[in-house]
Amino acid sequence: MHAHSKDELVLARRGIVRLEAGRNMWIVPPRCAVWIPGHVAHGVSVAGNVEVYCLFLEPNAAPALPRQCCTLTISPLLERLLVHATHMPALYDLDGPDGRIAAVLLDQLSLAPVEELRFPMPADSRLRRIASAMMADPSDRATIEDWGRRMAVAPRTLTRILQRETGMSFGRWRQQLHILIALQRLDQGASVHAVALDLGYEGASAFVTMFRKALGKPPARYLAERRVLAH
Repeated sequence: MHAHSKDELVLARRGIVRLEAGRNMWIVPPRCAVWIPGHVAHGVSVAGNVEVYCLFLEPNAAPALPRQCCTLTISPLLERLLVHATHMPALYDLDGPDGRIAAVLLDQLSLAPVEELRFPMPADSRLRRIASAMMADPSDRATIEDWGRRMAVAPRTLTRILQRETGMSFGRWRQQLHILIALQRLDQGASVHAVALDLGYEGASAFVTMFRKALGKPPARYLAERRVLAH
């Protein structure tokens, strides 16, 4: 975990980037980036055959962007601008061609849509134990009632705390973790069928239906669109 005064954008062109900050975890698939405002303590790890670009911005260079960590969808134009910026000198001429490129980059970055690819980590120790267990064994389909019995806690208590701390129901919370794990495994080459079974689904169709409802596209199309510029 570390922090710095500058804002940071971490772009994954290939492979998976995982960010932990505060009570949240983000897994960022290709053609997305994670936004980290300055002074926010965070840790970044990578998995797979990775190609990652990190862009550091002076504070307030992109005031339209959120002041908390989030995932951004990166357009093809913005991706090319980001990659181009890595070849610019650190002290580029603000009034020259590089300065104009930087200005367009900041404009495009400010327009990048925020995508909900995070897994909220509650502060409550009992819910954190459940989160850790679900990460260790994502195929476990235990309900909130099952967890209540395992931990000798009223399910309504767990539900109330989870809603208060994450704004999610237990089913939605677990689904969000499954989506993040699925994106990581699919990008590393696992089949949809294998991922569905690993996550405790009876078959691929049920998993694909859940994925499409959550992200608007089936898994293969979702990832294919993010791999286009990596080849």
